[in-house]
Amino acid sequence: MKFAGILRTTQAAMIAGFLSAGAMQAAVAAQDPNQFVEQIADNTLQAVNQNDAAKSGDVSAINGIVTQYLMPHINMEKTTRLAVGQPWRQASEQQRSALVNGFKQTLLRTYSGAFRNVTPSTTITMQPFRGDANASDVVVRSTITAGQGPVSVDYRLEKAGDGWKIYDLNVENIWLIQNYRNQFAGQISQGGIDGLIKALNR
Repeated sequence: MKFAGILRTTQAAMIAGFLSAGAMQAAVAAQDPNQFVEQIADNTLQAVNQNDAAKSGDVSAINGIVTQYLMPHINMEKTTRLAVGQPWRQASEQQRSALVNGFKQTLLRTYSGAFRNVTPSTTITMQPFRGDANASDVVVRSTITAGQGPVSVDYRLEKAGDGWKIYDLNVENIWLIQNYRNQFAGQISQGGIDGLIKALNR
């Protein structure tokens, strides 16, 4: 899968799309969208470079970094809801919770190997913000440079109180939500919501 392949090799610091929470959240809350993404990326890259276990692909170490540096700034429920699509409306609260948790773990497992490619020379360059910073939904564009050259990565953000939440990710013109929506639709057509939950937890 092209999307997964690109993420596995270049995009460890921004796992799907997904994953000092209170202190950092307060620090970035009032910033404009570009500053918001840039600071999260810089802090995450620094954390990865200082954690040998994460760089070796250790899922427990990766989960710790994602939980601390990324998850406070990601609307994982919205990401999952949009990826599941129409069937989300028929899902029970218990099923929805299982879908969110399962999708998060799927992203962690799928892209854990990408952390091996993060080095001190891995950089993120923010592109000029061309939208309305006062809008409630914006797209922030960046270029990540790693071992295999520059890759364009965009982030879809929504206004959340005084700050922002990331809910979608675009790598080389492939949006995470749309990519997974196609996969989820196949799983749901075969086994329903419970079938998708089982697939996410395999």
